[in-house]
Amino acid sequence: MPVLNELGAARRIVIKVGSALLVGPDGAAHGAWLADFAADLARLRARGQQVLVVSSGAVALGRRRLGLGKRALSLPEKQAAAAAGQSALMRAWEEALGPHGFACAQVLLTRDDTETRRRWLNARATVETLLSLGVIPVVNENDTVVTEEIRVGDNDRLSARVAQLVGAEALVLLSDVEGLYTADPRRDPTATLIPRVARLTPQIEAMAGGANAAAGVGTGGMATKLEAARIASQAGCATVITLGTRSGPLAAIEAGAPATVIEPATTPRAAYKAWIGGSLSPAGALTVDAGAAAAVARGKSLLAAGVRSVDGRFDKGECVRVLDPDGREIARGLVRYESGHAARICGLKSAAIEAAIGYTSGPLVHADDLALAAHAAISG
Repeated sequence: MPVLNELGAARRIVIKVGSALLVGPDGAAHGAWLADFAADLARLRARGQQVLVVSSGAVALGRRRLGLGKRALSLPEKQAAAAAGQSALMRAWEEALGPHGFACAQVLLTRDDTETRRRWLNARATVETLLSLGVIPVVNENDTVVTEEIRVGDNDRLSARVAQLVGAEALVLLSDVEGLYTADPRRDPTATLIPRVARLTPQIEAMAGGANAAAGVGTGGMATKLEAARIASQAGCATVITLGTRSGPLAAIEAGAPATVIEPATTPRAAYKAWIGGSLSPAGALTVDAGAAAAVARGKSLLAAGVRSVDGRFDKGECVRVLDPDGREIARGLVRYESGHAARICGLKSAAIEAAIGYTSGPLVHADDLALAAHAAISG
């Protein structure tokens, strides 16, 4: 299956751009490469696809502003460089995307934003809104505040978490090599490219080397790309690893340039539903009336009007059980209101919620965040 199928069929694509691509030898943004890459993104957008960019470069650009050279930095110096370089990074993206009529928006995340359910939901809502407005989110780790203990670790892994967050079908990792080889091609001239990986096995992972220290910037390597691909695969997202230094790298691989595709283990929707249904411990329960139970079984959202009672204490974003009038569990879902507010809006029509608690977050549990019990689904 050619790479074109993975990219062409994807509704939503996350693309990771590393410091070595974005920052030139002089420590400034690589304007010519960015301009070509922006044209590549414009081509995807023109065919109706949504694009998110996970961009490194803040620390590398901040080094130049602060005169820190290329020496190893302490954590406070890295945070200072990130603070100084973040505005330069966004200006570079704005200048590249502006000629194509695209706005971009900065999204800074930490590991807690991808692992704490309430923050995860808030981050997802923000990104979904940006995409609905036609904006290209430019995501980076919030290096100005994170410590080593709470870092995602590198932007390869962060890009996989972002793909998981937004339910992307394709993740593109732009690298300094054409894909995954049987050995490091910079050291072994007999190494051969592996064009497609159906499943990440220990043998495949053993082919990855360490970080590319020769680049002088960045922290990633093939090993972190395969770790990212594993996260993406389990989230139902295909991963494409390809050479980023060529002009228009996405157009190039769609035209047949070498790359490695790592296939997804499932679909984004199935992975998300499985996570809700089997990986989370419920913090409470919502008992619903017969009409609401039937609607949930048909794949509809759970509205406050159909809820009879709320049990347990939970925060927004936590997992709750949905029980039918006989007390049988028919679904699990991520609730959009904390338990006190959920209890106050039980039985209320949607239009009355804001007057009751001062805000509205839509349905009590959105259909996208509901995983049906096996016995509960109703076809049609």
